[in-house]
Amino acid sequence: MINERIDAAVIGAGHAGCEAALACARSGLKTVVFTVSVDSIALMPCNPSIGGSSKGHLVRELDALGGEMGKVIDKTFIQSRMLNESKGPAVHSLRAQADKAEYTREMRKRLEHQDNLYIKQAEVCGIEVEDTPEGRRIKGVRTYTGAFYECAVVIIASGTYLNARCLTGEAITHTGPGGLMAATHLSDSLREAGIKLRRFKTGTPARMDKRSIDFSKTEPQHGDEPVVPFSFSTDPDSIQKPQADCFLTYTTEKTAEVIRANLHRSPLYAGVIEGTGPRYCPSIEDKVVKFPEKERHQVFLEPEGLHTDEIYIGGMSSSLPEDVQLEMYRTVIGLENCRIVRNAYAIEYDCLAPGQLKLSLELKDIRGLFCAGQFNGSSGYEEAAAQGLMAGINAVRSVKGKEPLILDRSEAYIGVLIDDLVNKENPEPYRMMTSRAEYRLLLRQDNADLRLRHYGYESGLVTEEEMEDVRFRQKLIDSEVARLHEVYVGANNKVQEFLKNLGSAEVRKSTSLAELMSRPELTYENIEPLDPERPALPEGRTGRDVREQININVRYEGYIRRQQAQVQQFKKLESRRIPSDIDYDDVKGLRLEATQKLKAFRPESIGQASRISGVSPADVSVLLVYIDRK
Repeated sequence: MINERIDAAVIGAGHAGCEAALACARSGLKTVVFTVSVDSIALMPCNPSIGGSSKGHLVRELDALGGEMGKVIDKTFIQSRMLNESKGPAVHSLRAQADKAEYTREMRKRLEHQDNLYIKQAEVCGIEVEDTPEGRRIKGVRTYTGAFYECAVVIIASGTYLNARCLTGEAITHTGPGGLMAATHLSDSLREAGIKLRRFKTGTPARMDKRSIDFSKTEPQHGDEPVVPFSFSTDPDSIQKPQADCFLTYTTEKTAEVIRANLHRSPLYAGVIEGTGPRYCPSIEDKVVKFPEKERHQVFLEPEGLHTDEIYIGGMSSSLPEDVQLEMYRTVIGLENCRIVRNAYAIEYDCLAPGQLKLSLELKDIRGLFCAGQFNGSSGYEEAAAQGLMAGINAVRSVKGKEPLILDRSEAYIGVLIDDLVNKENPEPYRMMTSRAEYRLLLRQDNADLRLRHYGYESGLVTEEEMEDVRFRQKLIDSEVARLHEVYVGANNKVQEFLKNLGSAEVRKSTSLAELMSRPELTYENIEPLDPERPALPEGRTGRDVREQININVRYEGYIRRQQAQVQQFKKLESRRIPSDIDYDDVKGLRLEATQKLKAFRPESIGQASRISGVSPADVSVLLVYIDRK
């Protein structure tokens, strides 16, 4: 029997597993990443894209911390767009269509070329835990073929493979996404170790033969020119290339008729599906049932790559039987003669029940066992990758005896994501949205590197050169913003005429350039003639990034200051630590529900306690009094 000693074992090589494994290996840990199939490394079993509203923020933050997803999509995208440009900078989000095969190939290559990292195609069927004087801790993992890998840390990133089954109407197959093998043995071992699991489900739409679609009836959607990269390390000029088109179309009243007539054959409505699905990414059956007043729904036709004719039918995931699917899809405008290459299906899988994780993504009851991605109850490639990186960073810090890296809600969307997964019960797969971030004006995608690069540098995943670039740009931004507040222009004829030509009102007294920039029609760029002493900024991306930050920092200064004041109040509650040995039954005045929830989640701070569902502001006040008294 094989018995090998390693430092870190990563279970699963999806988007979470890849980031976790790379973070561990790059920090010097001998790491093995286990996958049921090497063909599933960084697989995109659902939509062929990276980013989107709020998800683009996650990818940018991931990149700032030293992750890989942004670099890989920059190299393998076939279309790129900046979403929400008509709105404020807080909600601008990058989204890129990926060549799915190329993305997988590129990420796998990076894993294969990484020192200290080894890929092993094997199903992990069990974990081994040992009792120590400090409590239970992970000892290693065992594969189905009998090999044992002793290790200091384990990261579970099983995605949707754990005890998975796919459903298309009455046809049920016990398999992972895309027909790949499911992981059928690990769940029992986790339960034996005292880990509570639950059942979630998600789904994916059909893929169509491109030749069978009438694109003349649809609305083309073109990529942006020039392309803005995801990674702060990517030279924008190096990725300008021809882009593929996507297309927008719509369902019809006939679509809804077909679905309603066959709901009894849907596993979702026939009670066959046990798991809970994602509220914010519903199946087409759900849309028709829950929004009966809508006459049509948007459908996005997205190419899966440059070397395939498969088209992803976005917005129409389904678990209806194959014959119903074909009838339904052919009611969509432009799909009247479509041919299905791959059927739509729903997939059920085991994942972690809430209340068992620390903010470091380590299990509370088993030291050295970390969890990431859809196993934690989230959905989406970007959410998974972000958790994978943070689990990897904290696994490394655990091995090296360092305090974990915890990003709070005021620092990053990643902080919001993990905080919500740890502190909320999340009855359905969790999806990141801009509305979940209270301080989103501060947590923009454009400043992710300025906010987070130093954490990646401290973790050894960001180079000295990359960190120095951030320091240089921050210094330029700060000095120029300060200067704009100090340079004044008078109310003379020359200034008045200039403002009039830009459609701006006259000034009545001497006014700073910063005050002028607060007007919506004026920008740092177009007021340059009023600023003859302006220092020269660097050429290329550095100069563009600096100018963008100057515009945002000056034009939204009042709003930014207001959010910064809110963050100070937030930080006060976060800094109030709750003793780890607190007996909540001893806290008089707590409501029964609050006592139960606090005992279950064991928050580390007053701020964290206040975000637990079922803990009211009055309960928080009682808790504060108790802690002060003790």
